[in-house]
Amino acid sequence: MREITLFVEDHAHYEFLKALIQRLAREHSQVITLDWRNVRRGHSAVIQELKQFLRDLARGRGGYPDLVVVATDANCRGIAQRVKEIREVTDATAARVICAVPDPHVERWLLVDSAAFKAVLGRGCAAPDQKCERARYKRLLIEAIRQAGITPNLGGIEFAADIVAAMDLGQASRLDPSLQRFLDEMNGVFREWRS
Repeated sequence: MREITLFVEDHAHYEFLKALIQRLAREHSQVITLDWRNVRRGHSAVIQELKQFLRDLARGRGGYPDLVVVATDANCRGIAQRVKEIREVTDATAARVICAVPDPHVERWLLVDSAAFKAVLGRGCAAPDQKCERARYKRLLIEAIRQAGITPNLGGIEFAADIVAAMDLGQASRLDPSLQRFLDEMNGVFREWRS
């Protein structure tokens, strides 16, 4: 069994990545456990808790997981900048680390596959553009769910697992380079573990 430790900035990342990583693990016939370290308070809390976690590992407080996934939205800074910020913290560690950086926000990943959205909610959604505006994709997700005749109780994140299960990951990743980047890295890890 492989242990994956995840640092995520909010509940949306938690729900989306939990469903996606579990799906990929099944597709690669891998048995995993997910250890969550942060699911609130944003990017700066992720970085602070990641630093503390890595310090604790370096001091022998706990064993190294098989993989650490760090998830934070690009938030108009771009993938390269966010990855750089994470790598500044993780480069000196022996832990294997990959980054999940939705550009600009994780809610866009839920909207990128209209067919999956329709399979889950009964009505497709418009393919989202890629603009940088705070709360834009949260609003678009809520609007798309309401147009399907459903009132989202948790801003739409409650449908993440079902949408991820229905997604054509190849198509979705072609529409969103940040999703493609994460899928390529995660699939690479699972392929390596299978060898």
